[in-house]
Amino acid sequence: MSSVDTFDILTLTDEARKVVLDALAGEESTEGLALWVEVTGTRGSGYAYDLYFSELNLAPEDATVGRDGEISVVIPASSVDRLRGSRLEFASEGEGGLVLVNPNSPTPEEISPGVPSEILAFGVDGPLAVVALRVLDEQVNPAIAAHGGRADLVALDESAKTAYVKLSGGCQGCAMSRMTLSQGIETMLREAIPELSQVLDVTDHASGENPFYAAQ
Repeated sequence: MSSVDTFDILTLTDEARKVVLDALAGEESTEGLALWVEVTGTRGSGYAYDLYFSELNLAPEDATVGRDGEISVVIPASSVDRLRGSRLEFASEGEGGLVLVNPNSPTPEEISPGVPSEILAFGVDGPLAVVALRVLDEQVNPAIAAHGGRADLVALDESAKTAYVKLSGGCQGCAMSRMTLSQGIETMLREAIPELSQVLDVTDHASGENPFYAAQ
């Protein structure tokens, strides 16, 4: 493992540092423990993370290790560039908790692996895509969140008026996902964008926890 100054990768605010130290003090034995921070995948348009305590001497050879005050920080090699410049904060709103503010965003390929590059090339920057994103964020996702589901706009072909949507969480691999798409998501999108010609599901349902069909 490489031991470096981690401040160019991840910093902790004073409030976050206190929360981490308090949590560390609650462990049975604090000797040799470090805060591990890693990117575990994507969630929506951002990264998903895991923060936990584990022994410093378990850090892989290629991990980056540094210190923030009294806290040793371990960042696996695959997460270093994805976390560079990040900041761990404490948010007091609601129930409060640690929040990782990351200036880096996943690539379209990371968010939607397996989706053809020609589809991803349409992007989500056009005027119709902006409306579609708002509908998904404000109407669709709050409605399906109760079932642990989420819908994200992967791309929108503005010329063909075609939206490409990916389902995740409880909607990935769910036998009802086709109905959710056609009778729920597509209906809401068409109400906001009457000119929309079709909404296509680009989810890899076969890789869900409970896929309703398996890849042949």
